[in-house]
Amino acid sequence: MTLTRRTALLGGLGLALAGCSTAGYRGPERPLTIAAGERGGFYLAFAELLSAELNRAEPLLHATAVPTEASVANVGLVQRGQADLGLVLADVAQTALSGGPPFAGTVPLLALGRVYENYLQLVVRADGPVRELADLAGRPVSLGASGSGAAQLGERVFAKAGVAVDARHLLFDDAVRALAGRRVDAMLWSGGVPTPKLAELTRTTPIALLPLDSVVPALRAAYGPVYDQVQVPDGAYRGVGALSTIGVANLLVCAPSLPDDVAAAVVRLLVERATALVPAEAVGTQFLDVRTLIGTQPVPLQPGAAAAYRALHG
Repeated sequence: MTLTRRTALLGGLGLALAGCSTAGYRGPERPLTIAAGERGGFYLAFAELLSAELNRAEPLLHATAVPTEASVANVGLVQRGQADLGLVLADVAQTALSGGPPFAGTVPLLALGRVYENYLQLVVRADGPVRELADLAGRPVSLGASGSGAAQLGERVFAKAGVAVDARHLLFDDAVRALAGRRVDAMLWSGGVPTPKLAELTRTTPIALLPLDSVVPALRAAYGPVYDQVQVPDGAYRGVGALSTIGVANLLVCAPSLPDDVAAAVVRLLVERATALVPAEAVGTQFLDVRTLIGTQPVPLQPGAAAAYRALHG
């Protein structure tokens, strides 16, 4: 399903709002830190929109979006109490709950909502030597920043594909420059479509995206249904046609200590201000609808969030 900022909802929002309570947060004044992602990516863009809307709607909550190295880092920030909320890929959340690497033990997490689909984008130069996944064997590939969900998923993808690459861990901006300068043959990025800085890159550097749908069955067999096959629409980037890749739901998570009334206030805003929370130019699937926001598996809903969804759904 292809959506723009003006048509972000999946439908049914009006029905959901018909039973909505207008009561806002009435607890003690407090900060609310949202651990987001790298500059130039959808994590930070979404978190900045969310914090701005929260500050407008809830004067007792002082929300701030902070840039981070994304999913794995965000889990740590939430766990240590350095962030109240974090944007985390569902597969990273699943690993955190089970205590698998890179986490030293199980991390208790709860979810406020499933907010949008992340698209795994394997970007190469259209004028370069790489035409398919196997061509990357032995070549330098940026898997993403250490501590990002893209890096974890990238390792899984290449392992399941049986392709050994010269893995680099570059921040997003550095990876874009490295691809443009031919210092890497590919860069992996997990985010919305189109990602503005990748769209900007196409003005000076011809790019192609490699399809990754062939790896989805092996990933699902090993890790469960956290991975989906999704479609990048034709023309999402200049010169790039439609193709299939790997999708992972993006969850807004918290620690079990988050007060129920804070969680409920955030949920109300996710639903009531949904159209204001979609980063400009987004064409990927959004989940800002009561029926889809609640699909936070494998992370259980925070109790205050669950109660708010029940009230909103009427």
